[in-house]
Amino acid sequence: MDVSTLRLFFFWCALLNYLALGAMAAVFVFAGDRIFALHRRWFALDRDVFDVAMYFFLGFYKLFVFVFCLVPWIALLIAG
Repeated sequence: MDVSTLRLFFFWCALLNYLALGAMAAVFVFAGDRIFALHRRWFALDRDVFDVAMYFFLGFYKLFVFVFCLVPWIALLIAG
């Protein structure tokens, strides 16, 4: 596997993951009550705990995408 293939892979990986992150954030903002009602059936939690959990998940996901997709792509751009 050559560097240009890896560079292209990490670019598409970062792009698709950031699109998924944006979609999840938009769903949380615009349909947060429906998501909370769905999860409330399975778990006993209040709205504040749910908001913190979702905020933590989105931040953790963003950090993982940054570290494992965007940084390798930028490193390959610099090295290539």
